[in-house]
Amino acid sequence: MYPYILFFHSIWRWFVLVSLLYSVFRGFQGWRRGDAFSKADDTLRHMTATVVHIQLILGLLIYSISPLIRYFWSNYHEAVHERDIRFFGMEHSLMMLVSVIIITVGSMLAKRKENDRDKFKTMAIWYSIGLLIILLNIPWPFSPLVSRPWFRMF
Repeated sequence: MYPYILFFHSIWRWFVLVSLLYSVFRGFQGWRRGDAFSKADDTLRHMTATVVHIQLILGLLIYSISPLIRYFWSNYHEAVHERDIRFFGMEHSLMMLVSVIIITVGSMLAKRKENDRDKFKTMAIWYSIGLLIILLNIPWPFSPLVSRPWFRMF
């Protein structure tokens, strides 16, 4: 079952990135142009937060059953000095959780704003911060910190 969860997680992360990129684009566009915050924009705001929450659930599931994470916690004093293991055991997990919290707060604040321009502005700013944190903590193939392939084959 673990390989299937990893596979779904590795595919779903692209939905997260695409939905966040489009939401940030739409947020800045609507803010700059003074567009009306339509039902489609509200659905985009909500669906982006939902996609991020599904990724959080998948990530927590992987975190709870991962052999790498089990090693990290059972050998903490040694593992914390190993860059790859520390990244996945502590840094990646914590920063992704922070980004989910930021995106969730941004979604809630945008929903509660009175005028359309403030809704777009709130969505653009909070989602951009969440996206930036995510982009900085993804194990990209070119990352000097730790790397993983674009798509993992099992």
